Amino acid sequence: MPTFDTILFDLDGTLIDHFEAIHRTHVETMTHFGLPAPTLDAVRSAVGGGLEEAMRKLYGPKNAGLLEHAVPFYRSVWPKHLFVGVRILPGAIELLGTLQARGVKCAVFTNKIGSSARELCDYLQLSPLLQGVFGALDTPWLKPRREFADHVLAALGAKPVTTLLVGDSPYDVQAARNAGFPCWCVTTGTHTRNELQASGAEQIFESLPALRSALVSTK
Repeated sequence: MPTFDTILFDLDGTLIDHFEAIHRTHVETMTHFGLPAPTLDAVRSAVGGGLEEAMRKLYGPKNAGLLEHAVPFYRSVWPKHLFVGVRILPGAIELLGTLQARGVKCAVFTNKIGSSARELCDYLQLSPLLQGVFGALDTPWLKPRREFADHVLAALGAKPVTTLLVGDSPYDVQAARNAGFPCWCVTTGTHTRNELQASGAEQIFESLPALRSALVSTK
């Protein structure tokens, strides 16, 4: 296995479970605009490509005209739900601590709004284990655009040849492919092993402890 000097982590479904807060905010937003409340499963299936993309999936073409007003409404009520039900996924602290001790640069690379991602990482005490937290609205781009990954690598002083992305969705796999580095996935988030295999993930793990074991064997 290759040795990685830099490892980028998706956030939702990879390091943390934040779906209760995300679901509550979508429910409040959609019912405010007279639409049926989405199920948790529907929200889980929609996320990963950024807020606007998730809302397009949830609202459907017939209600696409609402997004102009629904997106800012969602962002206005989001702060009151931010910490609802959020939890660190099993093995995340141990994984990040092990990598930090080995001198690996670790950072969050997410399509969640960057300011929210940083607040969550502070709240969950993940920030001391990270070299940076990069998210939506920090740049003009989202995953899987290569420009977003290039920006993150430049900020970290990292190179694609020694970088790995850890994520839970095909968006992560495509982002890594576009940027020229591999993606290892976990099935703790929004997609199944079969879906991740079909998207081209190089390695797939059922948990972060299993992924940690594989990474430890690379050093």
